[in-house]
Amino acid sequence: MRQAYAGLLWTKQFYHYVVNAWLEGDDNYRINTDQRRLGRNHDWQHLFNRDVISMPDKWEYPWYAAWDLAFHMIPMAEVDPNFAKDQLILFLREWYMHPSGAIPAYEWALSDVNPPVHAWACWNIYQMGQKAGYEDKDFLARAFQKLLLNFTWWVNRKDPEGNHIFSGGFLGLDNIGVFDRSKPLPTGGALNQADATAWMAFFCGVMLDIALELAPGRGAYADMASKFFEHYVSIADATNALHNTGLWDDQDGFYYDHLAKDGESIPLRVRSLVGLIPLCTPVILDEAKIANLPGFLKRTEWFLQNRQDMSKHMNYMTRDCEEGQEHGMRLLALPSTERLLRLLEVMLDENEFLSPYGIRSMSAKHEHEPYVFEWGGEREEVKYVPGESDTWMFGGNSNWRGPIWFPLNYLIIESLRKYHSFYGDSLQVECPTGSRNKMNLAEVATEIERRLSQIFLADESGRRPCHGTEGRYAEHDNWKDLVLFYEYFHGDNARGLGASHQTGWTALVATMLQNQAAK
Repeated sequence: MRQAYAGLLWTKQFYHYVVNAWLEGDDNYRINTDQRRLGRNHDWQHLFNRDVISMPDKWEYPWYAAWDLAFHMIPMAEVDPNFAKDQLILFLREWYMHPSGAIPAYEWALSDVNPPVHAWACWNIYQMGQKAGYEDKDFLARAFQKLLLNFTWWVNRKDPEGNHIFSGGFLGLDNIGVFDRSKPLPTGGALNQADATAWMAFFCGVMLDIALELAPGRGAYADMASKFFEHYVSIADATNALHNTGLWDDQDGFYYDHLAKDGESIPLRVRSLVGLIPLCTPVILDEAKIANLPGFLKRTEWFLQNRQDMSKHMNYMTRDCEEGQEHGMRLLALPSTERLLRLLEVMLDENEFLSPYGIRSMSAKHEHEPYVFEWGGEREEVKYVPGESDTWMFGGNSNWRGPIWFPLNYLIIESLRKYHSFYGDSLQVECPTGSRNKMNLAEVATEIERRLSQIFLADESGRRPCHGTEGRYAEHDNWKDLVLFYEYFHGDNARGLGASHQTGWTALVATMLQNQAAK
């Protein structure tokens, strides 16, 4: 744990990038070519970065990555909560955030779209402070106001048909799809993305939580809570039921991206994290809290009475109230209980997603059953690749077609614990699938967390899975207590891959070990 935190602190770096100066030059060197003035990032001339920032890896990636940074700040808040809050606010300031509401992604393409996890990080860090006895509602309110701009940017830019189905591009998952999802499709048409749409439900849910937290005594926040509640329900309804099926495949029990072309909606049946991200959308509403917000309560009751059709495919304000209590909890979640169970059956199958070391980014089923998509005489194939990428999509320097990545594993674990806070022991599943070993969802979360932690723990011979077969880390006195926090890990044996000092989001293992110690 000390090494995880130390590496996280070490990846701080001074970062100076002024787009206008880069495009125009200075008194010593004027730029006279349109190639630069109209080139990369030319529409970000407001951006003026001159700060100490948490980097993904200051050796290999010495520039910030916005969605990485959101995950960095969860363990960072354990050692320096003020720095964590300042970093999150910094990316929402007017010299970082685009006037349109976009958050800068990274220097080589500021306009790239990352998963909208910034609000989640702000909410989590606020809650950590709350548990420690300090409620920084000023921080939460400052973040919320700017996050409204980012949410509106997503709605205006990434929902082209206005039907609550989103297309965000590669969304940080590089080569996970059949095509490069950030470029025009070679087939023509448009891509309706299961992950982009689920991310927006996730974003809605977090903004709803924040608005409800800020609402007591502030009527405007209660109004915003109603807005995010209704928007969440609309996204969930579209995901599950648009054109009868939404993005759900009832035969496979899984969510898929769909290619929309010539009036058809064609599922791209790749079993990957894209179809598991809808799991990460639960919102728990405390009835005691909303009972004191009459406007919000009135709107939710209207929905319960007038839109009962929505409860068929999603968990729509399902109520749990212990005997003898007036107030209980309500659950919002993108998948219904039935669909949740079907997703978990696939996710917890060791022949598919569940590795000895966590959740794989793609089902191992595709190793022997690759997904093949044929169009116009062309053929595309997606296969399970547990180690280094075998495709040059996105430069080939990372791979989401099989390896284990900490950030999304962390969100899955957190979501399972939320579900358990609602269902308790009434909902149990086999873990692993087919083992007849029944667990509630909190126990499943702990088991996944345990498997992830094993990546870094030494066995009887002193070998840690993250170091693969490299002997020095087990045998040499000067090396055996050193741990490398890689970018991602082999889907079968957990050998570290990618950048070897990616202590940013892989430092989440420190938070997981704390959770394990508390059990």
